[in-house]
This record gives sequence, structure tokens and C-alpha cells, in this order.
Amino acid sequence: MTSSRILQCLAVAALAAVLAGCQEKRDPGFQGWVEADMIFASPDESGRVTKLNVREGDEVKPGDLLYTVDDDLQRADLNQSNATLANAQQTYDRAASLRGTGSGTQANLDSAVSALRIAEARVNTSQTRLDRRKGFAPIAGAIQQIYFREGEMVQAQRPVLSIMPPGNMKLRFFVPETELPKLALGDEVKVSCDNCAEDLTAKIYFIATTAEYTPPVIYSLDERNKLVYLIQARPSRPDVLRVGQPISIHLNPKIPVADRR
Repeated sequence: MTSSRILQCLAVAALAAVLAGCQEKRDPGFQGWVEADMIFASPDESGRVTKLNVREGDEVKPGDLLYTVDDDLQRADLNQSNATLANAQQTYDRAASLRGTGSGTQANLDSAVSALRIAEARVNTSQTRLDRRKGFAPIAGAIQQIYFREGEMVQAQRPVLSIMPPGNMKLRFFVPETELPKLALGDEVKVSCDNCAEDLTAKIYFIATTAEYTPPVIYSLDERNKLVYLIQARPSRPDVLRVGQPISIHLNPKIPVADRR
């Protein structure tokens, strides 16, 4: 075989390889996004934020002080409760002394005991209300968003800020009805995103039992391909993802992933 013939054969083989590569099946994946179940920190009663100890993005541990709300009313209530307790204690001491000498009645002593217990309970309640003017981190995570700043009024049970624990991050995506039988709880799927690492995976923990339509259509055989189901999965490396980030989910890790870069 001449050298020119050999070169022609090599060229044909190279062209065939290129065409085969172009025709290789690539998995575009199912489009989805990153979400997280936030933990919201809020006061029991309305008030003005007097101190904010964290900023967005800060990492916190359980028990870290997050914010302080003005406590003038709660301190006044505690002082009043302490005064009532002091009077109840004096009444009880007098009733107990008289009962011990036989001058007092059992009914008066029982009434004094009841009043003392109520006064003690009120002090405990007032102290709890005062203590809860400070907000502490209930869980470890990152400060995701601050809704009220120093000097602003916050209503009762309105969150001052939100915390995102790493374990609460989740991936949401939709699959058509035809792909649903291929999925099961606990299945591992591959995750891809722009400029992300190639070894990202997630584990499915939720499969919706109710179908959704995007866009809404009428039930018919012709439109059944638009029937989709919500799937949620926990990422194996939540630290490399961000809330709201678009991602692609690939059910078959053996099929090459379409390039997103």
C-alpha cells in the first residue's frame, strides 16, 4: 500500500471518529435549582431592635447571641412581679406564724400559700419574657438574610433574620411522567452546574405523588408529555452550592453530560 493510500485511510478513519464523537449521545439533564429550608429567628413580643450582633454571611453556632430587642416594658413587669412576690411572702410568713401559735386559721394559711405560688409563677413568667428579648442561634449555620436592622420596629413572631443550616439545602427539579418509573427514594443522581466540580451528586428524598402542568393544559393523550412531577434531593456537598443557583440533574451517570460551560 502506497504512502498516499495510507494517508487517505488515516484521514477517513479520523473523519469517522470525529463524526462518531459528534453523534455521541449527551445527557442534557433535567433543569432545576437550589433551595434551602431556612430557620427564622423572631421575638415573642414586638419591640425595637437595639443591637444586631451578626451580618449576612456570618457563621453561627447554637447559643450565639444574634440580636437584642428593647426590654423596658419587660423589666417593669418583672419589677412589679417581684414586688407582688415580696408582699405574698410576707403574707404567707404572717399566716404561718399565726397558725403555728394557734391564733390563725388553716383557711388563711391555705390562701396565703396559693397567693405565694401565683406570685412566684408570675415572676418566672416575667423573667422568661425578659430573657427572650435576646435572640440566640437555635442551630448552626450561616446568616442568610437580615430583615430588621438596629432601630427598626419588629412585630411579634416576625423574623429578624434567617439562618441556613447546610443540611437543609435541597435540589428541586421536575421530571416527565415517562421518567417517573426510573426513580425511587434514595436513588443517587448526578448534579452539574456552570463551572462546578464534576463529582457532585445528590440523593433523592422526595417524589411528588401529584402531577403538575407547565404550562397548564387539559388532560389528553396528546398533552401527556407535559405532565411533570416534582423531585427533591439532598446534595452530597451543599457547601459548594448557593441558594437560587440553576442546576441540571442527570439520572444516568454513565451517559456523558452535556457541556454547560
